[in-house]
Amino acid sequence: MALEDLCGLPIDFGQTAPDSVPAPDASGWSAGGPGGPDSAPGAGPDSAPGAVPLPFPTAHGTTTLGFLFQGGVLAAADTRSSCSGLVACPASRKVVPLHRHLLALGSGTSADIALWRRILARELRLYQLRHGRRLTTGGAAKLLALMLAGPPGGGAGTSRGGARLYYVCSDGKRLRGELFSVGSGSPYAYSVLDEEVRWGLSVEQAARAGREAVYRASRRDAYSGNCVDVFLVTARGWSRRPREDLGEEYYREIK
Repeated sequence: MALEDLCGLPIDFGQTAPDSVPAPDASGWSAGGPGGPDSAPGAGPDSAPGAVPLPFPTAHGTTTLGFLFQGGVLAAADTRSSCSGLVACPASRKVVPLHRHLLALGSGTSADIALWRRILARELRLYQLRHGRRLTTGGAAKLLALMLAGPPGGGAGTSRGGARLYYVCSDGKRLRGELFSVGSGSPYAYSVLDEEVRWGLSVEQAARAGREAVYRASRRDAYSGNCVDVFLVTARGWSRRPREDLGEEYYREIK
């Protein structure tokens, strides 16, 4: 109460007063929203009487990106896993190799992403054992789209036709393109990528553009940050740069 009196603002930790719940309309349904019955997991018509909703929604976000250039495919992502206003893990891996020539980038709930990555890696290995060759990047993207269970993600890799980049959404949509960015920080990343990315980039220029896009997104998006991972996929396979702490770059910039 002392903090409430000092700030002059009401502080609500999820214990909604009965008179603050929106009244049902003529159809008998109440509108959701702040303080309403659908404002948090566990609250709603199926909740036990007198149940207290969670004090915050389990929101999350990320910044992942990939683009094609003359040297192969560049993939980059931040390492922050968040849950509402909390940093659940500052060093998560959002770019995961599925085999030597294929990377997967994920945006969404961490548990779901880990699940479909394991399933996809298993299916790709089984295909290789059965047919004596690796499934192409397009085939892997189609296989992932047919699962229809994973969160939004993507794939970058090389196949017999050259470098490929695909975006796969949870509704089964599969898009092939030359540049994608996914996650809550993607609008900020696109502002850098649209300016910097072109086909004739060198490997160092491409790595610098991807790193800069993730860094700028982490400055503007609270759900992105901590470190950046940068991967390169060529005909020889994937390689990565050492993980870099974005906080150090931030403090160097403000000096």
